[in-house]
Amino acid sequence: MQWKQVEENWVLTPAKPKGVIHFLGGAFFAAAPQVAYSRVLEQLAQNNYAIVATPFLNNTFDHRQIARDVHTSFRKARSKLFLDYFPVFGMGHSMGCKIHLLINSLYKPTRAGNIYIAYNNYSADRSIPFFKELSNTIPEMSSMEFTPTPKETEQLVSANYQTTHNLLIKFIDDDIDEIFSLADLLKQKFPKTVSLQTLEGTHLTSMGIDVKWKAGESFSAIDAIAQWVKQEMHKNNHTLEQVLLSWLNQQIR
Repeated sequence: MQWKQVEENWVLTPAKPKGVIHFLGGAFFAAAPQVAYSRVLEQLAQNNYAIVATPFLNNTFDHRQIARDVHTSFRKARSKLFLDYFPVFGMGHSMGCKIHLLINSLYKPTRAGNIYIAYNNYSADRSIPFFKELSNTIPEMSSMEFTPTPKETEQLVSANYQTTHNLLIKFIDDDIDEIFSLADLLKQKFPKTVSLQTLEGTHLTSMGIDVKWKAGESFSAIDAIAQWVKQEMHKNNHTLEQVLLSWLNQQIR
């Protein structure tokens, strides 16, 4: 099974799909989701979930525009691939979670469920490197903020979000996500159908780049550490994949 590009999306299509996963990556990795998240997405495809990973550039403060463009691109790809009659699950990492929340709140697409991994909804001054330093040089920047703002995003979700079944994943060593805040928000709307899982890992555990490490002729302490890091990363990926597949399979029984 090979990645192919369809209507600007990167797609994996198993022979007999049982569902469709619309994936959106985090801010700095969203431009190439088929590379940055290859391990997890390819494992899901091998378990008969069609993958539509929509790339986007985080080059605007207007997240509504990103959500609109992503939603339109996905719909074109889904129709072209004749996947309209399969259940669709949204899955996002970090900023990709916010874009999925906006798509679901603004356009109310039919979703069998959504998966939010290491959700991030920070303001511009917390999300953009050197924002405060740049604001001192460019005063106009001090008043710039994402649209919608973090608070406005929460209000949109409270008022308009309709997808009942949601899986939220928090990693233990991730101190930059806001998954607990999202869990509280969604549980107010759907107290019995929101699942929160806490797993070993970091903010980047969901990224699936396979580290190629070739040990030297004499196996050194550095070689041993590198091998351990690779094993630990893949172990956490494997746990994540098991949790994702278990939840997905429950939704389509």
